[in-house]
Amino acid sequence: MPANQLFSDRPSMRKFHKILGLTLLLPFLGWAVTGVFFFIKPGYSEAYQSLSVKTYPFETPLPALKPNDNWQQVKWLKTTLGLHLMVKQANGWMHLNPSTLEPISSPSNEAVRRLIEDAILDKQERYGKLISLEGDKAITSTGAQITFNWSQMSLRQRAKDTDFIDRMYKIHYLQWTGVESIDKVLGVVGLGAVLILAVLGLRMAFPWRRTKR
Repeated sequence: MPANQLFSDRPSMRKFHKILGLTLLLPFLGWAVTGVFFFIKPGYSEAYQSLSVKTYPFETPLPALKPNDNWQQVKWLKTTLGLHLMVKQANGWMHLNPSTLEPISSPSNEAVRRLIEDAILDKQERYGKLISLEGDKAITSTGAQITFNWSQMSLRQRAKDTDFIDRMYKIHYLQWTGVESIDKVLGVVGLGAVLILAVLGLRMAFPWRRTKR
């Protein structure tokens, strides 16, 4: 249908406006529901709560160090495994042996298990117990996934509520296919359709007529 006919013929406008409105009914419903969800934000604090390696106070003086010129920052930690010496260089953080100052590339599975179990010990309601560990990724009895970063001595968690909120985010922003290029097209088409719907609505609400000369 030519654009001039669409915007001048009221029956054509009503028909196209109705078809476009029905087509956008599902996205509108998704935007409305997810918009309310993002406004209220139920369960956000639990879904994105931080999980840290449990540390303990130092009971004895720390060993003396001779800093290397490449070290930008030095950090000592004490965990259930003992003392940890961490240094930050230009390429990031790394673990060093406190005695030899040699890099410790990676811990054993048993060491990672002990660190994670200690971190979730007082958070049983969310994590339950550690049931599997493969490399730096762990699964708990509640279905939570925990990822361990040895170089930074950090933990990252996600569970069913985190996945649910991520799905709500994808629905809201029309990320329906999981393919970035297609989702971008869907987003542009969706916003364009909303704009056309609004223009048609205004055109029908405030009709104008050409004055005859």
